[in-house]
Amino acid sequence: MAHATIYVGCTVPQLLRGAQSRTFLSQSALGVLRHSFCYCTGNGTIKSKRKMDHLERTANNFRQEVITQAKVCGITNESDTVKRLRLAIANKDFTFKAGQWVDFFIPGVSVVGGFSICSSPGLLEREGILELAVKHTVHPPAHWIHTECTLDSEVALRVGADLHGYQEGKGNRHKLGTAKLYYSAKNTSELLFKKNILGLMEAFPGKITCCFHVTQQHSQICKELQPHITGGRISEKDLKKHVSDNTSWYICGPPPMIESISKLLTNIGVPRNCVFFEKWW
Repeated sequence: MAHATIYVGCTVPQLLRGAQSRTFLSQSALGVLRHSFCYCTGNGTIKSKRKMDHLERTANNFRQEVITQAKVCGITNESDTVKRLRLAIANKDFTFKAGQWVDFFIPGVSVVGGFSICSSPGLLEREGILELAVKHTVHPPAHWIHTECTLDSEVALRVGADLHGYQEGKGNRHKLGTAKLYYSAKNTSELLFKKNILGLMEAFPGKITCCFHVTQQHSQICKELQPHITGGRISEKDLKKHVSDNTSWYICGPPPMIESISKLLTNIGVPRNCVFFEKWW
């Protein structure tokens, strides 16, 4: 029986990387960075809760020894809030595997960023190029990318990986049968890489399918997307029909969404060892 793969998330680089390299691997996501915030206790006292930065959160994760210089050779707007950064890598010893992320060092910025790679290892091998997709936030590295980064800006990169999912999943490799993507965003303008995904569905009919969920769509949806659009969040009903003994589930998105979908999958009987997601933030 063919093995099925379900991708659930607010971001989709993992599907694109997998198709480009012809291998679908478990871990990926756009960098999700959280910050310090204040909250009120029951007696009205305001307290500050500092959230760990990227290096603190990932202190126990494996990192390659190589730190390489990179130069920005392309900047494009994937949406109103997300920029795709194209980086030229000169160091021939710099390598990564699909699903890994990078420590992102910016001259003059003391905070180190952490962003998932959204291009395939094949692009690096062929052209010496690596791509990141970064959502705008007030976090210094993301803010720099959206407000100060220009062509020829120089940064440094180091590859890291969360090995937890790999250790759980090794020895459980399957040949890809089909891949179903549930992709949720506020509106169609925030559906990153949608043209790429439509192209993949056309190139691999019956093998790759996608259902785009939009939660706050107010404008008209283009004809090309209409057959694949569903209003509202990803629901238990959407996912329950895909539950089987030979289905793996890959979740990508912000922590509350991952926690919610994980609980939903548990409720509908999906074994924990069939569910994969990043844990490095």
